[in-house]
Amino acid sequence: MAKKAKQLKLTLLKSKYHRKPGHAECVSGLGLRRRHQTVTVVDTPENRGMIRKVGYLLQVEEV
Repeated sequence: MAKKAKQLKLTLLKSKYHRKPGHAECVSGLGLRRRHQTVTVVDTPENRGMIRKVGYLLQVEEV
């Protein structure tokens, strides 16, 4: 039986506009398009790195 992958619930609290280009790309890479949008992503090292980079824009919850 396969283990279920951990999930993270991300909410974009601040706008991605007028940020450094790399930060805006990380927000887009996580699947967030507009403020107060919530998405669920798999907890992987790649996603954790993007979350760490733009953590000041996000609210993160473990699901």
